[in-house]
Amino acid sequence: MSAAMADTLRDIAHRKRSFIVVAVPRLAGKSTVLRAILAERPRSSPVITIAEDGDVLDQLVKQSAGGYLVIPEITQSAAMPGYIWGADVRRVFKAAKDGVSLAATLHADGPDDAFAQICDGCRVSDADAARITAVVSLLSIGRWEEPTRRVVAAVHETDGVVEGRPKLRLLHWWDKSRDAFVSASD
Repeated sequence: MSAAMADTLRDIAHRKRSFIVVAVPRLAGKSTVLRAILAERPRSSPVITIAEDGDVLDQLVKQSAGGYLVIPEITQSAAMPGYIWGADVRRVFKAAKDGVSLAATLHADGPDDAFAQICDGCRVSDADAARITAVVSLLSIGRWEEPTRRVVAAVHETDGVVEGRPKLRLLHWWDKSRDAFVSASD
């Protein structure tokens, strides 16, 4: 990623904005990037992770007040603790209100696919989905089992959700043809 991308991700955490990290396929670095972003939050802000820190949602929301509530992955596969889908995702988005920011990963081919999964697949309302204000898209290069390189392919800001579709503004992206990172402000 570029320094400008890193600055944007640092600002997301510093301002405690809700965000998702997306990629296809597996092993693209979603959890690693999510944790790196969270490491930049104000030190007084808690990070509470579903399944790691408990399973009682009301308690997790209270514990994450002033910080982040993390969904390890939004997915139909319950392969790991904290991997949730459908009604569980709706409950988290609905319960985590003022003073609680959300951070999650999911397998998605960009922001539109991510919000389709959240809104259409999990039936999260537009108002609740609009809490996600940033989408970080990753790209894994090479065989998915042994990638030769991973890049932050794009960082989008969201400005609301209408009928399950995010209103997006592209902030930064990787220009594959030039192997260069570009910012909208360039």
